[in-house]
Amino acid sequence: MDNFTDKIAVVTGGGSGIGRELVRQLARDGCNVATCDVIEKNLEQTLEQVRSECPDIRLSGHHCDVGVEEDIKRFESEVRDSHDTSHINLLFNNAGIGGGGSFVNDSRENWERTFNICWNGVYWTLRAFLPMLKACDEGHVVNVSSVNGFWASLGPGTAHTAYSAAKFAVKGFSEALLTDFRINAPHLGVSVVMPGHIGTSIAINSQLIMSRKTKVEFSSEQIDFWRDRLIEAGMPVHNESDDQIVERIVERGNSFRDNAPTSAAQAATTILDAVRENRWRVLVGDDAHRLDERVRKVPEKAYDFEFFSVFE
Repeated sequence: MDNFTDKIAVVTGGGSGIGRELVRQLARDGCNVATCDVIEKNLEQTLEQVRSECPDIRLSGHHCDVGVEEDIKRFESEVRDSHDTSHINLLFNNAGIGGGGSFVNDSRENWERTFNICWNGVYWTLRAFLPMLKACDEGHVVNVSSVNGFWASLGPGTAHTAYSAAKFAVKGFSEALLTDFRINAPHLGVSVVMPGHIGTSIAINSQLIMSRKTKVEFSSEQIDFWRDRLIEAGMPVHNESDDQIVERIVERGNSFRDNAPTSAAQAATTILDAVRENRWRVLVGDDAHRLDERVRKVPEKAYDFEFFSVFE
């Protein structure tokens, strides 16, 4: 698929970050797009922006929580109706959140919520849209994993279990689809995307989705957790108020977005170029390439303290 003109694409998590940029760039290339998000304000901003940039393409927005299978089934039905189609050409399983860091200490609810969105959201969405993909002349599936799909860590002092487990599952599933599609649906391609540090609002959006709020709010337990984390990192926040701790958490989330080495727009361009070139393994960002090389070189040492010192 060397161009996207007049194709139909479905993008999950299109309200911000890489998802929004995928929608924008696909639309500029003449692709009709259906996108969904669970944060309606973000979704509306994407739709407004893309409609002003590309008024001639067919664009639809849908509220959908990919961690709930019934939402995905409804999304699929809405896409059929909104685009008056029985097929799609492109499916971007992009939606994801962070959370569920510790299997030992985090609540089962938060752990499974993260896993359901980051893994089951991919599985359920492809299940729902597979008939529409099989009905097209040529198609491609893009599943967004992470560098945490081959390296299950954020560093020696941070547990990172639910997200990593989900992203490993996405990577393995995508690689298995290479053979499955080749045998049973040869007109379909698949790519697994492993971004490094990308400039997105995943940290803040994850908190909104987890808390099911329209603004960032933290429980007293979460604030105490973050206060301890900040103290462990050498920050003198012992006597700061809860509101001040929340401000610091939000600042960290914004810093993650604003100081990333790779922008969401650059990531989307890399992904779409890979689809055009039918590349199945897509590392995004120089940091992802460096980490991949090092993990492959010394896999048995990938979780030793000495391994982390290289990146400090």
